[in-house]
Amino acid sequence: MKLYCGIDLHSNNSVVVVIDEQDKPILSKKCANDISVINGQLAPFSEDIQTVVVESTYNSYWLVDGLEDAGFHVKLANTAAIQQYSGIKHTDDKSDARFLANLLRLDILPVGHIMPREQRNIRDLLRKRSLLIKQRTMLNLNLQGMIARHTGARLSANQLKRIDQKAIEELMAEQVVRDSAMINLMQIEAIIKSVKLLEQRVSGYSVNTTENKLLQSIPGVGQILSQMIALESGSYGPIP
Repeated sequence: MKLYCGIDLHSNNSVVVVIDEQDKPILSKKCANDISVINGQLAPFSEDIQTVVVESTYNSYWLVDGLEDAGFHVKLANTAAIQQYSGIKHTDDKSDARFLANLLRLDILPVGHIMPREQRNIRDLLRKRSLLIKQRTMLNLNLQGMIARHTGARLSANQLKRIDQKAIEELMAEQVVRDSAMINLMQIEAIIKSVKLLEQRVSGYSVNTTENKLLQSIPGVGQILSQMIALESGSYGPIP
């Protein structure tokens, strides 16, 4: 007997539904977000479950990893590409999980890429770098605007990179304004240190790949940016 499992993942619980080839519910259960509980519910049907589908959500890593560790074949549903097909949408509380299971059964499930765990962690670390760079840019623009408001001077990006505590004390007449500018400067310096540390960590995982070599042939694309693009594309493999 072939069975299909859909899991609708929420922030603090998961709805697990298992159906057979005729869309007959075999299991329909709301579980705590505990992989041992979910695997325990699925264990009696493990030999017959063809695939388990999980929605691609912000908190799905632990669930996908735990199901794979338990031996289940897992697919990640591409929620942005899923349409509500007439005739297979149910109206009970467990409809979303059953709907996912039905997409599996009908072989019309739009899937997302499940990235290998180590590569996924590097990708997330590089996403953290992007966030830090955006925060640094915001702080620089804020500092630039503060200086312009209080002094009339318009500092270039290169001048801002060289600004220090002494320069702020010379530029700003009022202590409160100097304090505000110094807070910006301290935050910028902390971000720069964090980015350098992050890049050191990432460089330790650097692998020569076809994608990296091609991307780095583009002017302005270095090691870090090429890794980011390759990892986000989901095709990060060693050169044959």
